[in-house]
Amino acid sequence: MNTSKFLKWIILFILTLNINTMNAQNKTDILNAQEQGLVTISALTATGDLEKLKTELHAALDAAGLSINEIKEALTQLYAYCGFPRSLNALSTFQSVLNDRKSKGITDKEGKEIVVENNVADKYEQGRKTLEILTKTPQLKPAPGFGEFTPRIDAFLKEHLFADIFISDVLSFQQRELVTISALAAMTGVEPQLQAHIGMGKNTGITANQIIALFDIIEKSIGKEQAEIARTIFSKIKF
Repeated sequence: MNTSKFLKWIILFILTLNINTMNAQNKTDILNAQEQGLVTISALTATGDLEKLKTELHAALDAAGLSINEIKEALTQLYAYCGFPRSLNALSTFQSVLNDRKSKGITDKEGKEIVVENNVADKYEQGRKTLEILTKTPQLKPAPGFGEFTPRIDAFLKEHLFADIFISDVLSFQQRELVTISALAAMTGVEPQLQAHIGMGKNTGITANQIIALFDIIEKSIGKEQAEIARTIFSKIKF
C-alpha cells in the first residue's frame, strides 16, 4: 500500500469513527419514545386535561411501548406533586383506556411487578438517603426551613415520597425525575421546585438536551407560555 492510499484509509477510518461516536452520543442525548411518553402523560396529568391524556395514554402503550405498571407508577407518584384529585382522575382515565383496549382484543404488557411493601425500620432515614442521592447534598434532620417549621410535612416527604414511593424500581430515579420535572413544568407557581428538580434530574444523568426536548413537549402539549417559564428557569442552571 503506497503512502497516498494509506493516508486516505486513515482519514476514512477517523471519519467513520467520529460519525459512529456522534451517533452513539445522539442516541443517549435525546428523549427516547418511552421517556417522551412519560413526559407527555405526566404534564397532562398535572394540568388535568383528561381528553388529551386519554389519547396520549394510548400512544404511550402503542408507539412508546411503556408497560401498564410503568404508567401506573408514574401516575401514582404524581399525587405527591399535583395532588390526589389529579392523580386519581388520571388513574381512572388510564383504567378506562385499558378496558377499552381489552374489549378490542388488545393485550398490553403488564411489566415489572410494583413493590408495595417497605419493611425498612427507619423510613425517614431511607428517604433522607434517597434525597441525598438525588441532590448530591447532605440532608439535615429536620430539613431547614419548612422541616423545622412543620416537622410532619418533612416526615411525609422523606418517609412516604422518597421511601414508600421511590422504593419501587419499576421506574428508575432518572425516569422519576423526568416525571416530576414534566409535571412541575406544566404547572404554574412551582418555579422553586422545578428548579430544584431540574438539578436532581441532572444528578441522575438527564442531559441539557433532554431537558430542552422535554420543554418542547411542554410547549406542544400544554402551551408556549408555560414552556417559556420553564426555559427561563432552566437558563439559570449550569449543566
